[in-house]
Amino acid sequence: MSKILFALTAAALLGLSGCADLYVNQPAKPAAAATPAAPAKAEISAEAKAALAGAQAAVKDARAKNALWTTAENALKAAEAAAEKGDSETVMKQVKIVNDHVQKGLAQLNYPMLKVGD
Repeated sequence: MSKILFALTAAALLGLSGCADLYVNQPAKPAAAATPAAPAKAEISAEAKAALAGAQAAVKDARAKNALWTTAENALKAAEAAAEKGDSETVMKQVKIVNDHVQKGLAQLNYPMLKVGD
């Protein structure tokens, strides 16, 4: 049994050592090719900008009150990513989700505490 285990371990180490220097002999890429020129930032509509700013403020308020849902935070990240790409329609859809979930999270603060026992 120990001979089989030794043989398998040796084979695995041999295989891994063969992959260790896979990229060592690759020529270095020039610095100009490594960093492409930054594309012009795409603009979103004024309505989407205002909605995004409102959603960011709402998330900040909910976070301060410990009422921020992770789904609202994820939707805000998606809206900000869409704004980077210049996709106003997606920004508006995600902002709607953010505002809905922030509102529900804040409303949840008014729920009665669950009391177990007497």
